[in-house]
Amino acid sequence: MNAAVPSEIVQSPLPRLKITEIFLSLQGEADTAGWPTVFVRLTGCPLRCQYCDTAYAFHGGEWWDIDDIVSHVLAQGVRHVCVTGGEPLAQKRCLVLLRRLCDAGLDVSLETSGALDVAEVDPRVSRVVDIKTPGSAEEHRNRWENLPLLTARDQIKFVLCSRADYEWAREIVRARGLDRVCTVWFSPSKSEVSPRELADWIVADRLPVRFQMQLHKLLWNDEPGR
Repeated sequence: MNAAVPSEIVQSPLPRLKITEIFLSLQGEADTAGWPTVFVRLTGCPLRCQYCDTAYAFHGGEWWDIDDIVSHVLAQGVRHVCVTGGEPLAQKRCLVLLRRLCDAGLDVSLETSGALDVAEVDPRVSRVVDIKTPGSAEEHRNRWENLPLLTARDQIKFVLCSRADYEWAREIVRARGLDRVCTVWFSPSKSEVSPRELADWIVADRLPVRFQMQLHKLLWNDEPGR
């Protein structure tokens, strides 16, 4: 099979997904931060955010049967599982995997760029939807139609690259009342915005969002599989 390219993901005719890695670590962000979590990283992404820290997942990977993925996750012996990428929804059978993981009794989250439709994701899944800022270089890919679909179980994340990004995101939150929909996270892009600056901006504006730093980066930097 050909490797995934920015505009498309090769789809297998079998109940399989192309996987970059499956590993056990601590969840480093969002509302389950700190919990031992199995990460299932799917291969391929149609976006090219300038700060991406998982570009190694754009290509390559190996085909896994969905049954084998679920069995491998269960064998790790923890309750939380996060399906991530790349952009996991670029592979259509990601929806099947999410449903199967929920059926297995796991606490399932999905990390998605927000560029693809989340309507068909199993409602038992916590959808962590990234809104791309101008500084990401992918603002034009935001699928705003996703926002009315979100519930209190879901989460929204902004990764901020500058003060201008912060002000842009602040107005999006206020204009769309996002804090009344679900938890909204503001994160500093590593080496572009200082965590202290971002924290001060949020406090000064009394903004109804939650600040977060990526725990896994504090512990293990950008080491793959951690």
